[in-house]
Amino acid sequence: MAGRETPTLLDRVGDGAFRALLRRGLAMPYERRIAAAGRLGRRLGGVAGYRARAMEQLALARPDLSPQDRRRIADEAIDNAARSLIEHYSAGEFAARTAARDPLTGPGLPALLTARDEGRPAILAPAHFGNFMVFRTALTQRGVRLGVLYRPMNNPLFESHYRPAMEAISTPLFPRDRAGTAAMVRHLRGGGIMAIAPDQYVKGGAPLTFFGLPARTTLSPAELALRYDAPLFTAHAIRQPDGLSFEARIDEPVPQSTPEEMMQEVNDRFEAVIRRHMGQWMWFHRRWKA
Repeated sequence: MAGRETPTLLDRVGDGAFRALLRRGLAMPYERRIAAAGRLGRRLGGVAGYRARAMEQLALARPDLSPQDRRRIADEAIDNAARSLIEHYSAGEFAARTAARDPLTGPGLPALLTARDEGRPAILAPAHFGNFMVFRTALTQRGVRLGVLYRPMNNPLFESHYRPAMEAISTPLFPRDRAGTAAMVRHLRGGGIMAIAPDQYVKGGAPLTFFGLPARTTLSPAELALRYDAPLFTAHAIRQPDGLSFEARIDEPVPQSTPEEMMQEVNDRFEAVIRRHMGQWMWFHRRWKA
């Protein structure tokens, strides 16, 4: 779904405020910049309603947790998201740090690189967890042309700088619209590797489970994997305790079966990682809706 073509007054005010904060942040040394973004995110998260939304979702998924623990996790999730956003606009420095540390590992990495070498398509299924930009950077450095399916921002002014920042890391990008979907299919048919994040609520999605709750889930990654005989991998970039570095893991391919069974396996893998690092998933996404 594309964003608005004509910006509203609220769009202009919001984008202007963001650009001012961004200029101030980018003027800081890298490590201070990332930490400052996390602190600012925590402060603004309550005002913007993200903390309340995250705690609402946590109450559904983890009713065993105390309100204090749910608030702590909500704040950690907002902190991680804010750090990821400023990392997005710090592509050159982020890429240099990623190259120096080479954090990419996991049993699926050799199979993914083999598919690349043989000109076969493959699908990477990450969650909105840690920072997926690690994979885009590390795989690009390995010569992988990773396509990414993404949802354009509603605010066209924000989109005008957000997308170029994404393209500074890797291309191609495919917006979630008819033209973008057609281009994505051509990319796969040509033996391309594609990243599709399937951990958000999808109206009309399959009624699978996540954290023991019904969760409408897209079947698209599994359906595409079956249609084009492409391996489907889950992937997780885990932010480390220093708040700056990552451990990036590509799991073994999801066994081919039915789309429903494959995507339930994806959900189960996501849940297992999120339970170990509760503050790194975007809990303020409304994953569960009536």
